[in-house]
Amino acid sequence: MKNWGEQAEEIMRARFGKDTVIALATEEDGVPFVRFVNAFYEDRKFYVITWGLSAKVRQIEKNPLAAVAGDWFTGHGRGENLGFIGREENRQIADKLKEVFSEWICNGHTDLKNENAIILLIELTDGILLSHGTKYEL
Repeated sequence: MKNWGEQAEEIMRARFGKDTVIALATEEDGVPFVRFVNAFYEDRKFYVITWGLSAKVRQIEKNPLAAVAGDWFTGHGRGENLGFIGREENRQIADKLKEVFSEWICNGHTDLKNENAIILLIELTDGILLSHGTKYEL
């Protein structure tokens, strides 16, 4: 039963519509990889600022299928490298991400002027969210 609606979206926004850590799983040559990433959720999509030359980006470019897991949520999606955070096409989401990640974004770890500072998008294709005894399915 697919019962994803406004109530599920409201729960997702409350849990993940801020700087939150989720597990991101990818695959390369039949080998699974998982790591924790800072992410932001909006409209059935997770956004991550990351290094464009990282293993996760290379893996997603080879095979866009990805899995994510967080606070009582697990899902699958398709990953996409949206490119340099400074691209004009990324301005709207980049401004939002800079605000959401403001506590750490400018601490020297991420050089937002480097063309390898990219936005990684994971667009959900399915998922299961649990909240107070209710199971929501995307």
